[in-house]
Amino acid sequence: MTTQNEALRQWIEEVTNLTTPESVYWCDGSEEEYQRLIQEMLGTETLLELNQNTYPNCFLHRSDPTDVARVEHLTFVCTENRDDVGPNNHWMNPAEAHEKMTALYAGCMKGRTMYVIPYCMGPINSPYARCGVEITDSPYVAVNMRHMTRMGKDALARIEREGQFVKGLHSIGELDPERRFIMHFPEELLIQSYGSGYGGNALLGKKCHALRIASWQARQEGWLAEHMLIVEIESPEGEKHYIAAAFPSACGKTNLAMLIPPDSHKGWKIRTIGDDIAWLHLDATGRLRAINPESGYFGVVPGTNEKTNKNAYDSISHDTIFTNVGTTSENEPWWEDKKNGEPSTDWKGNPYNPENGPAAHPNSRFTVSASQNPCYSPLAEDPAGVPISAIVFGGRRRELAPLVYQSKNWKHGVLVGAGCASETTAAATGDVGVVRRDPMAMKPFCGYNFADYWSHWLSFAEKSDNLPLIFHVNWFRQDSNDKFLWPGFGDNLRVLRWIIDRCENRVDARETAIGYLPNPSDIDTAGLDIDSATMDNLLHVDTDQWREEITTVGSYFDEYGDRLPGELRAQQQKVLSALG
Repeated sequence: MTTQNEALRQWIEEVTNLTTPESVYWCDGSEEEYQRLIQEMLGTETLLELNQNTYPNCFLHRSDPTDVARVEHLTFVCTENRDDVGPNNHWMNPAEAHEKMTALYAGCMKGRTMYVIPYCMGPINSPYARCGVEITDSPYVAVNMRHMTRMGKDALARIEREGQFVKGLHSIGELDPERRFIMHFPEELLIQSYGSGYGGNALLGKKCHALRIASWQARQEGWLAEHMLIVEIESPEGEKHYIAAAFPSACGKTNLAMLIPPDSHKGWKIRTIGDDIAWLHLDATGRLRAINPESGYFGVVPGTNEKTNKNAYDSISHDTIFTNVGTTSENEPWWEDKKNGEPSTDWKGNPYNPENGPAAHPNSRFTVSASQNPCYSPLAEDPAGVPISAIVFGGRRRELAPLVYQSKNWKHGVLVGAGCASETTAAATGDVGVVRRDPMAMKPFCGYNFADYWSHWLSFAEKSDNLPLIFHVNWFRQDSNDKFLWPGFGDNLRVLRWIIDRCENRVDARETAIGYLPNPSDIDTAGLDIDSATMDNLLHVDTDQWREEITTVGSYFDEYGDRLPGELRAQQQKVLSALG
């Protein structure tokens, strides 16, 4: 393969001259290519074959132990004006960043193959999709990009038709933590990553393109690029609704996207449009329609079993790339809470010893094509996307946030999203279990100043009177004995049903200072071991706690200075006043 696009051809030539690879290979996205790359990596032990009888076409990749998660402290957005980046991002002057990265890239691919990967984020013929090209020296990246994007000939053909594409340059370098950077140049539609092979840092179509660069594009072009799952919910009567929901990584997004209705909900059907990212555009009627820009799942595997997420568990039983899991004596993949088998080798390849930590890294992953999901929706490939009825925000809060509540209007909903906080997880480097402010679950992913991002969200209230309702959920509320009050998993459908009923104006709600809450009787608890006192606890709003929370949100907003939209401050003050 080669290209007729002169800008792409020149860029490939420049990168080749800089990185000096042994050879240049254009990926066509074919099955034959995929299998050949797999075999090559097996030969170099970049991949290890798992038990092909029980896990056919499944393989294991072990990362360098220093390279197992996103590195937010080494991730920069590089713009001419520092204020365009905001306090929610690390900033570097573009000239300085280019100088630093050029020095790192010089000769870095010597003796390696340089892979050129044209890809499309979104259905290949969708007007909402956007294309990119990643250059990498990692065959592991190439095979993962085939799972995660529409990669190869068709993407290149679209690039040549349209002329525009996001450029991504990646090298694993020496995997030296002291020589590791992930740079974003939104004004140039350029991503540069060096020194990491981990998915979030190396699969540049994912967080780097589909969120950080795309969020910048979305603001310019009038749409939204969000860290959201998209789920289709069909009632026994055939009524369908589509919900987009934002949660920080490892907080139940994949579980919700692949939810299996409980036995008490015969006839209900759940299908997955997307598990991680949503691009939302207004259609001609003022309705927000969403596409999933990805074509695969790069999911956290610990905790996945037949009870917690049977669809995900079944999805990864074949044709899957596992990263940093343990293995059993039968050479099957193993992770904590798998509920099947026992580990013999840990994620570093050493004999398993529980004194040395878990068998699978807490952020170990699976990469798999979305079409392997038993509840996969073919509408994930619909160029028109799906109409969104509700937007749901959430996170892990052991106290404070009730099970579910609804914002009073779109602008108040922006406050609900902007004020989101959650306990941190193993998906990013740093301490686990610390509550941090994570607006719209976009803290690590918004490619520009949050103040401008919130202004962009607020602007949709003026563009349409047909917008989705906005809600907040918290599956993780606990009592004084650290017991979860809500069963979660499939039973979360009971909460989604209330959300849908609100969208259809079928049930009332009680107004509180923070929003509209369900009447306890309107949440179906038939068959659950939940008494009325527990439901009252789940739906309780502690005025003192919330007054402190909203005051803290106001202090957080202070970080954005005069750039903070006045309407957002007004919404915060309105809630604070209502709390007394």
